[in-house]
Amino acid sequence: MRIIKAEQVTQSVRRLCIEANCHLTDDLKNCISACRSCEPFPVAQGILDQIIENYQIADENNVSVCQDTGMACVFVEMGQDVHVEGNLEEAIHEGVRQGYADGYLRKSVVRDPLDRVNTGDNTPAMIYYDIVPGDQLKITVAPKGFGSENMSQIKMLKPSDGLDGVKAFVVRVVEEAGPNPCPPIVVGVGVGGTFDKAALLAKKALLRPVDSRNDNPFYAALEDELLERINALGIGPQGFGGKTTALKVNILSCPTHIAGLPVAVNINCHVTRHQSEVI
Repeated sequence: MRIIKAEQVTQSVRRLCIEANCHLTDDLKNCISACRSCEPFPVAQGILDQIIENYQIADENNVSVCQDTGMACVFVEMGQDVHVEGNLEEAIHEGVRQGYADGYLRKSVVRDPLDRVNTGDNTPAMIYYDIVPGDQLKITVAPKGFGSENMSQIKMLKPSDGLDGVKAFVVRVVEEAGPNPCPPIVVGVGVGGTFDKAALLAKKALLRPVDSRNDNPFYAALEDELLERINALGIGPQGFGGKTTALKVNILSCPTHIAGLPVAVNINCHVTRHQSEVI
């Protein structure tokens, strides 16, 4: 049994909060640049140029890419042969607390959805656990801004709605979102499971690199088709028109009940922030 001290978790989460908010991953940068090269509309070209300049400034000055530094979503893959010495959840919350203070990141979390009093330190984090083989602890911090989160939807389709129903729902969610989630967007889709599982799958799908292919050829082709249909909507960067409405569609699926077809769409703007570290 490998022992990891809670303080190590805190320091990792602290670093990841700052890194994720200030530095986009290379796959996203390359995808945005590639879309800029293929974008034929002058206004859309100009907006993509500004997006590129923005993340370059963030890189050079170690400042936040976006003013909405999000709610900290923390994904923990915990090896079965790991023991955390101390309180794991409090260690994660403390890492968020320190990261948002030391990184000068906006604190956006309220203690209750109705009384709306700010917690002052961006805690609590939203924490998701997966137990995996091994003696390592992998932590992924994915700050989620709510301009895009608010545009996300879930629907319990009927099995008879089938594949066409899934396609129609995903495209409709993006069309209804319009310019609100600050396109170009990354679209995470969760299919199957239960009501809550589909939503979690959609959020996890956003962690997959935008330059990756789905392991399942059927879903890889579906991702390509949905991306083409979404970009044909013409919403474009920041909603001013163009062919770059979405950078990528990522799908995760899992088994479900014979009577159900849950589908969730979790939208993210081009600032699809996530950074990981293995302890």
